[in-house]
Amino acid sequence: MVQVVIDSIGAVSDRSPQNALIVGAGQGIGLAFVRHLLQSNPVDRLYATYRNPQSELRSIDDARLHCLPMDLTDETQIAAVVKDIQTETPALHLVINCVGLLHDGTMQPEKSLRQLNTDQLLHYFQVNSIGAVLLAKQIQPLLKHRDRAILATISAKVGSIGDNQLGGWYGYRASKAALNMFMRSTAIEYKRTCPRAIVVTLHPGTTDTQLSKPFQRNVPPEKLFTVDRTVQQLLAVLDRLQESDSGEFFSWDGSRLPW
Repeated sequence: MVQVVIDSIGAVSDRSPQNALIVGAGQGIGLAFVRHLLQSNPVDRLYATYRNPQSELRSIDDARLHCLPMDLTDETQIAAVVKDIQTETPALHLVINCVGLLHDGTMQPEKSLRQLNTDQLLHYFQVNSIGAVLLAKQIQPLLKHRDRAILATISAKVGSIGDNQLGGWYGYRASKAALNMFMRSTAIEYKRTCPRAIVVTLHPGTTDTQLSKPFQRNVPPEKLFTVDRTVQQLLAVLDRLQESDSGEFFSWDGSRLPW
């Protein structure tokens, strides 16, 4: 489906090289994006970042794939990755940031105010919000070209303030709401500096990954997506984007979500 995105940038018969970057490609949705782009689309170069050196991403054998270690919470590492990419190409046409944190071995989403602590809240914001806007800062030169480009970031519906009817999950909700604001502001600035770049945040739906696994018990089977289905749905949304959509928040089915 990204073939539509890429083909809309330039005719296949005489198109310029098309390059993509998937951030957080070591597992889950990010890894599925890599597999799909390599299998189904005319990508000339596909850059993919990972944190875990044991990731199966690094076992994929394709000359178009360039795997780069990067921690999104470290701006020096983001800058180093961008510099590496710039040594090979002056332009990216599709950038998808899939990095996100809901729980890990020591932290779980808070159910009440009693469970809040500063360190956990800061960690949520560092991973889910700040890293994404630092990526937007550093990647900007690679999106300054005359072709259509997309910067998409995986957000979450629970980050919608207007949609919040249940409360809880304080750090995750707030960090995703901050992410949406960061990307909205990025879209406004990009209209001046990268006028062909479309900046959006995406709600992928509940996807069968490590992030959602502890919370799948009450999810109806028809609403629990495989990573392949999620990627196909999100790429379909990206295919249909217009430049006027920059700065918006989209669900997996293409509907707009409230802030």
